[in-house]
Amino acid sequence: MLCRMIHRKKKTGTVPVYLNVYDLTPINGYAYWVGLGVYHSGVQVHGVEYAFGAHEHSTTGIFEVEPRKCPGFTFRKSILIGRTDFGSREVRSFIETLATEYTGNSYNLITRNCNHFCNDLCLKLTSRPIPSWVNRLARLGFLCNCVLPAGLNETKVRQIKAEDGSNNEKKLRSHSSRFSPASKTQPALASRSSSSSTRKKQNP
Repeated sequence: MLCRMIHRKKKTGTVPVYLNVYDLTPINGYAYWVGLGVYHSGVQVHGVEYAFGAHEHSTTGIFEVEPRKCPGFTFRKSILIGRTDFGSREVRSFIETLATEYTGNSYNLITRNCNHFCNDLCLKLTSRPIPSWVNRLARLGFLCNCVLPAGLNETKVRQIKAEDGSNNEKKLRSHSSRFSPASKTQPALASRSSSSSTRKKQNP
């Protein structure tokens, strides 16, 4: 019995893994209380928030932002999913694996959205899924597309708003080739630190 308890405690890990949930529409203010709503989410671990968004290219749609401050969305709540023993490098390595799978042009609001990505990442890090209500409307939409508002599609949840240059910190940048296949160059995960370094180079 004691051995089992020790074993389980070891599996729990020491590094907290959070799911940060954001509202995509004001309707969530009402829908949330009945277990529905349209949400964006990101996984926070080792002080970095990882998320997935759409763009028109076959390069990765995974990006990173400052925790709980994803541009373009309204932060709702942070949920402790579990804990992990994965170090920052191990997490990064797994993100690299997912990067080739979660390309920007593979994004689909119903079948392959940011919440699907977060669920995969949380399962890997903690062996626990994200709460079902976060992606419930997408599952219902798979059965009946009319559940989703007609105007709500991929263009509403892109990680880059073409008309808004103020969201530069959210753009994918090519500061690393760690996500690149041998024959192609893919942009690495975007971070606020890379945006800062870029601005410094432009303004010596």
